[in-house]
Amino acid sequence: MIRTAAEQDFPGFLDLASQVEQWFGPMVEVPGFHDAVRAHLRASMALVAVDPGPTGPGPGPGPGPGFLGGLLFGAEPPSHHVHWLVVSDRARGKGVGRALMADATRRWVRGPGRIEVVTFGADHPGAAASGARVFYERLGFLPAEPAEPGPEGGSRQVFRRTVA
Repeated sequence: MIRTAAEQDFPGFLDLASQVEQWFGPMVEVPGFHDAVRAHLRASMALVAVDPGPTGPGPGPGPGPGFLGGLLFGAEPPSHHVHWLVVSDRARGKGVGRALMADATRRWVRGPGRIEVVTFGADHPGAAASGARVFYERLGFLPAEPAEPGPEGGSRQVFRRTVA
């Protein structure tokens, strides 16, 4: 189940961040990351994926067993931006990222325009391990220009999808 994230989901975003710091660099202890997550929560531009389980959406908000993924989004039409998308280790490859992107597109994207995301450059060690580049390509994004290196010093690249 995808829903708009709320302040009580903040620990869940930190838990997700802790699972990908080896690729993206430090986030959990970085005040700027905290500020960015909270700003998206206040603006209602954050989504979470929770496991509905047999009796409802898991044990509640936060990093518990029901928390599967999170997305931070920005929209300044005609440009829309995936600021951050992470799926929990246990839910990767099961359609959670695709569901988050579909919900964000339905909620916030109006064409004509484009959706952009900055992800790993082709030579980054996390590019293959995370599956991020392939994920975005399967969603119709095309590799575009290089972007500034990530905080860990690794290469980054803009991926872009046109929206009619």
